[in-house]
Amino acid sequence: APAIAGLEVKDLRRFNDDGGNFTELGRLTGAMHADFPGFEVRQINYSEMEPGAIKAFHLHRRQTDVWFVPPGDKMLVILLDVRAGSKSQGAQRRIVLGDGHPRLLRIPPGIAHGYKVIGTEPALLVYMTDRFYDPADEGRIAYNDGGINYDWETQHK
Repeated sequence: APAIAGLEVKDLRRFNDDGGNFTELGRLTGAMHADFPGFEVRQINYSEMEPGAIKAFHLHRRQTDVWFVPPGDKMLVILLDVRAGSKSQGAQRRIVLGDGHPRLLRIPPGIAHGYKVIGTEPALLVYMTDRFYDPADEGRIAYNDGGINYDWETQHK
């Protein structure tokens, strides 16, 4: 996958027994997330999306996001480095979150991101931010913007 400067993916451990399972999303000390040095959690949110829903593209000028999709759900996440002067400017990356693999995705400011729910069931997205929500910090790009030239169809290999 193409590298995007500052983008991080952290695999998580899932503990299973005959009564279910448990996944730790992070350890906080004074609101600092242990897996992402310098990332101070200010807000925790979750969204529920319908099957096939596409939410794209947006970016934050100052806010960093950390995303988690439960292993039983599945989302195709598309990331685009639109930061002027970045060493990875123009890079695009596809990541599937959920789908049996618990992990966190850290999205730094200036990385346009969006997702499509894959499958026939609704999906959940739990996310932490290092700033309180501020509409003035958010930029939007249409999911079918010609400058992005991204096909949202599932790619089979």
